[in-house]
Amino acid sequence: MNGLDWAVLIGYFAVMVAIGVWSHKRVDNVSDFFTAGGKMPWWLSGISHHMSGYSAVMFTGYAGIAYTYGVTSFVTWSFPIAFGIAIGSKLFAPRINRLRSRLHVASPLEYLKNRYDLKTQQALAWSGMLLKIVDVGAKWAAIATLLSVFTGVSLNQGILITGVVTAIYCTIGGLWADALTELGQFIIQLLAGIAMFVAVVIELGDHGGFFGAWDEPELQGHGEPLVGPYGTVFLLAFLFIKLFEYNGGMLNQAQRYMATPNAREAERSARLSAVLWLVWPVILFFPMWMSPLLVESQKADGSDSYALMTEQLLPHGLLGLVIVGFFSHTMAMCSSDANAIAAVFTRDVAPVLSAKARTWGERSGLLAARITTVVFLGLSMAVATQVNSPAFKDIITVVIKWVAGLMGPIAIPMMLGLLRPFRRSGPTAALTSWGLGLLAFWLVNYPIHWAVDGGVPLEYQVSIPLAVSLVLYVLIGYVKPEDTPERMAVIETVNTDGDDDSAAAAVPAPAEETARVKDQRPLG
Repeated sequence: MNGLDWAVLIGYFAVMVAIGVWSHKRVDNVSDFFTAGGKMPWWLSGISHHMSGYSAVMFTGYAGIAYTYGVTSFVTWSFPIAFGIAIGSKLFAPRINRLRSRLHVASPLEYLKNRYDLKTQQALAWSGMLLKIVDVGAKWAAIATLLSVFTGVSLNQGILITGVVTAIYCTIGGLWADALTELGQFIIQLLAGIAMFVAVVIELGDHGGFFGAWDEPELQGHGEPLVGPYGTVFLLAFLFIKLFEYNGGMLNQAQRYMATPNAREAERSARLSAVLWLVWPVILFFPMWMSPLLVESQKADGSDSYALMTEQLLPHGLLGLVIVGFFSHTMAMCSSDANAIAAVFTRDVAPVLSAKARTWGERSGLLAARITTVVFLGLSMAVATQVNSPAFKDIITVVIKWVAGLMGPIAIPMMLGLLRPFRRSGPTAALTSWGLGLLAFWLVNYPIHWAVDGGVPLEYQVSIPLAVSLVLYVLIGYVKPEDTPERMAVIETVNTDGDDDSAAAAVPAPAEETARVKDQRPLG
C-alpha cells in the first residue's frame, strides 16, 4: 500500500463514523436502536440483509476453498444461502416482521417466553450470544489477517483498528447506522468486485481467455460442483442450515425483517437479498477460482491467495478500494451481530437477571443497549486473538464447523416455533432438541472424531447436530403435545395474513409464568 491506498482506507473509516453520528439523530428509543422503529424501506432492508451475511471470511477462508477446489465454494455456500432466503421470504420473513408489528418485541428471541417458557428463552438466548461471540471473533481475525498482508500490522493491531471503528458507528447510530453504512459498503464492494473481475479477465488472455482458462492443468477439477469434503451430504446439510441461519437463526438477519413497515415489505426485502446472493457472489468468486493460474499461495489452505492476487494485479488507489471492500463486508456483519446480541441481552436476559432492568425507561434502556454493544464487540475481539490457537484452529474451521454445526440446535426451536405445523412442540420439545443437539455436536466433533480412524467427515460434523435437533423437536411434539391456548395465540398472531394490526389477537402470558414475571414489561 502507498499513500493513495491509505487515503482511501482512512477516508472510508471517516465516512462510516460520520454515518453513525448522523444516524444518532434517528435513534430516540430502544425500538429505533434495534429495529429502526419499523420504518426501514424494503430495498434498504434487503441490501442490509445481504451485506450483513458477508465478512472477510469470504476473502480468506472461502478464497482458500476456491483456490483449492474451485466452484464448489459457490455451490456449497452462497447458493444454499440464496435458496434458503428465497424459501424464507414466504415462510419466515412475514412472520418475523409480525413479531415487531403485532407483539411489539425488539429482540428476535423476545417472543419465546410466551411461545414456550422463560427457561427455553434463556437457554436459546445465552447459547446464541456465546456462539455469536465466537463467530464474530472469527470475522475480526479474518479481516486482521488481510490487513496484515497489505500493511504489515500485527493480527492484534488489525483486530483493534477494525473493532474500534465499528464500535463507534454502530453504538452511536444503532440499526439505522448499520443499514446505511451497509448501503455505502455495498456500493464500494460493487466497484471493488467489478475492478477485480475485470483485472483477472484481462490476465486470462495469457491462459486461453475467459473460457479456455478452465482447461489449464492448475484448474483441473475446479469446475466440479462437489469435491473434496464438500460433497452431497454437506450440500444438503447446508441447504437446511442456511434456511434457518439466514432467515433469523443468526438473529441479525431477523432484525432486517423486523425493521420493515409490514409483512409484505419484509417479504420483498428477503426476495431482493436472495437475488443478490445468487448473482453477486459469482462476480466475487470468479477471480478466486482463477487464482491458481495467477499466484502461488504461501499458506497451506490458500487463504492468502486473494490478497496476493489483488496486490499483484491492481494499481494503487484501486488496491485501496478492494481493501476497503474487505472491511465493508466484515464491518457490516460484525456491527449487525453486535446490535442483535445487544437486543437479546437487554430485552431477554437482563430483565431476568436484574429487577432494576425491568423498570428501564427509554433513556436507561438505550444506554444499556449501547453499553452492551461495546461489551459484545470487546469480547468478540478478545476471542479473535485466539483464532488459529489449538482451541479454535483456523478461521474456516470456526465458521464452518462451530457456527454451522451449532446453528441448528439453537435456530430450530426459534424458527419452527413460528409455524402452525409445529404448534404441538412446546418447551419440552424445544429444550430437549436444543440440549441433545448441542450434545451431538460435542460427541461428533470430539470423542467420536478422535476415536474414528481419519476422523468424522466434515459433512457429518455439521449435519448430525441439525438432524438430531430437528427429529427430536418434531417427534417430542407429537409424543408430548404442549399446544396450550396461550401458545396458540402467539402462533395465530404471527400467522394471520394481512397487516391490520388492530385485528391481531391479544397474547396472554402463560399461566405458569404470570405470577413469577408479572413485574416485567408486557410482551404485547
